[in-house]
Order: sequence, then structure tokens, then C-alpha cells
Amino acid sequence: MNSSVPKVAVITGASQGIGAGLVEAYRKLGYAVVATSRNITPSEDPDVLTVQGDISDPATAERVIAAGLERFGRIETLVNNAGVFVGKPFTEYTLEDYDAVTGVNLRGFFRISQLAIEQMIRQGGGHVVQITTSLVDHASSAVPSVLASLTKGGLQSATKALAIEYATRGIRSNAVALGTIKTPMTEGYWDVLAALHPVGRMGEVSDVVDAVLYLENAPFVTGEILHVDGGQSVGH
Repeated sequence: MNSSVPKVAVITGASQGIGAGLVEAYRKLGYAVVATSRNITPSEDPDVLTVQGDISDPATAERVIAAGLERFGRIETLVNNAGVFVGKPFTEYTLEDYDAVTGVNLRGFFRISQLAIEQMIRQGGGHVVQITTSLVDHASSAVPSVLASLTKGGLQSATKALAIEYATRGIRSNAVALGTIKTPMTEGYWDVLAALHPVGRMGEVSDVVDAVLYLENAPFVTGEILHVDGGQSVGH
């Protein structure tokens, strides 16, 4: 265990976009980071431990948490950032689509959160953050996305349930519900996607990072669904 590192954050989907931005932000806060994704490469920073794997496989969650505890000895924060989005008319979804989206968005949240919270209970506190979508609260005829609503809606409800279950044990649970963010996943569609937001632009990775860091530094906030969506959840 590296005793010089006071706090540790685990971040899923950490190789690019929002996840990479979160790794950088938590390091600037002085946290060590356990970063995982399917394609993540080793880091030259001794306080960033990378673990390759598919988060929809529970064995990946086991490896991530075990490796983090072996290297750093503790876990303060888990950010469930990994996610899959497949937008199709409802009747065009395939069973493969269903398995892919529920695998990452639900199974990918479930096991790693169990293991992280078990460690947080031992430590006497911690923080779990889910990255969800504002489509859960405000469906759009322009973006048919029932699988996103099914899975991310479940995460938002689970976020609140965890907040209440662990409120007296020092563990907070919050979510950040996003509009469309400028990331490698959305490149090539930015002009079209910008128009879907009342403010007329897409979000930046920094907007999401700022929201997560607000929640990290807000000890009286738990069970919150913080919308970072350019007004999408309000209307259009």
C-alpha cells in the first residue's frame, strides 16, 4: 500500500472521453486512481493503476477492485462511467442490442458497486457516482432510445435507493444525468446533436467533470440526480 496517497477513486470506461477526463481530474485532486476499460493502456503515473477488461463481465469487477486494494489499500470513490448507447426505434432493437446495453449499463454497475461499497463499509464511508442520461427524465421523439431509458433509468432509481440504504454509514450515492457530450463517441454528429439542446450546443467533457467534482466535494448531498444537459430535461 502506498501510504503517501490519501484517497483512491475507481473509474470505469476510463480510456477516453469523459472517463479520461475524470482520471485527470481526480489525480489533480490528489487521489490515486484505478482506471479500467476494455482498451486501456498502462499509465506512466505510479498513482494510476490501469486494469483492462470488459466491465459487463463480473470477473473484471473482481480484478479491478482486488488490484486497487492490493496497490493502494483503500477505495473512497467509485464513478460508474462506462456506458453503451444504442438509439433505434423500439421494434428494431435486437436481442444482441439488449444484451450489450444491459451488460455494460446494468451488470457493469452491479458487481463493481457491490465490491466497492463493501470496502467503503469497512472504511466507514465513501461515494458512488453513476453517469446517466437526461433522456430518462425527458424522452425525445428525435432520439428513440428505450434501452437507454430502461438501463439508465434503473441506475437513477438505484442511485436513490443506495443513498437511503447507506445514509447512516457515511456512504453517499449520486448521479450525473447528461445531455450529449463532445467525445470521440459522438464525433461527426456534433452539429446535429447540438440542436437537440435548448442552449444550442453540446456539453464538454469539462462540464461533466465539474459536476462530478462538485458532488465529490458536497458532503451534505446524496441521492441527487444532477442534470448536466443544456436544459434537455426541462423541455425543448
